[in-house]
Amino acid sequence: MKIRKFAAAAAAVLVMGALAGCGDDAKTDAAKTSTTSETTVGLVQLVEHPALDEANRGIVDAVKARGLKVAFDQQNAQADQSNLGNIAQRFVTQKYPLIFAIATPAAQTVANATDKTPIVATAVTDFVVAKLVKSNDKPGTNVTGSSDLNPVAAQLDLILKIVPNAKRIGTIYNSSEINSQYQVDILKSEIAKRGLELTELTVSSVNDVQQTAQSMIGKVDAIYVPTDNIIASAMPILTKITTPAKVPVISGEEGPLKGGALATVGVDYYNLGRIAGEMGADILEGKSKPQDMAIRYQSEFKAKINETAAKALGIAIPESLKDAEVVRY
Repeated sequence: MKIRKFAAAAAAVLVMGALAGCGDDAKTDAAKTSTTSETTVGLVQLVEHPALDEANRGIVDAVKARGLKVAFDQQNAQADQSNLGNIAQRFVTQKYPLIFAIATPAAQTVANATDKTPIVATAVTDFVVAKLVKSNDKPGTNVTGSSDLNPVAAQLDLILKIVPNAKRIGTIYNSSEINSQYQVDILKSEIAKRGLELTELTVSSVNDVQQTAQSMIGKVDAIYVPTDNIIASAMPILTKITTPAKVPVISGEEGPLKGGALATVGVDYYNLGRIAGEMGADILEGKSKPQDMAIRYQSEFKAKINETAAKALGIAIPESLKDAEVVRY
């Protein structure tokens, strides 16, 4: 009987040891799975055009550069508010740990859908004006990101270097885009300082751009356009009117140069996207929270001139801009 009891006990110990070993293996396998599985995050873009496409690319590249295993649920709202709402609600329902939003309307719609999920936005000019944060230095909400505020005063100086005798400046922007209005308010202040005349016209859709541009001809010496999603999408329509009339267009960023704009001292949306991507990676790694992450800005700007547009306009690049980067589109 004692021998049988000893054998039974030994067998029990062996079984328990085997089970313990299986438990350790299971834990190891689970750990491997947790470190190798992908995390999915949402990424919503307002509309497709070069600037926002570059911001998108910058976000993805920055997150990947961190070595994070992240999959992006990429969605483009095609400038449709109902699409934005549906995308935002789906992202929240999916309980993604982070949502990237490109352009102010996209950020506002996602922020209205959730006050808990971390949101990192870019291509937003002023986060306070857009009512996304309490302060640009300390957001205090679930939203943070990178601003595309361009140096409006430097853009006006650029116009005056290219067209020294310019007295009448025009601007066209989307009346319902709050960040465009913010930039134009800065422009008005700079125009007043220089004693120039401003013609301010607004559009509500791409379909309005041609007629609005036509109404400016003969009334302005040059046109400044802010970082505006409708104008960026419609730049070839705008310059089809302005270039034959020899009216140069200065833009808030480089993207419109591809559509015929002449020059910019503008923001680089790829770099802004990378900044946002780095901020998102910090959140995913648990290093910070949106409410404590100050809004970030591009710190250095360089003039870029579209040589193709300059030739079409009959404009010689002045000596004062010899250090500008010359591009050909």
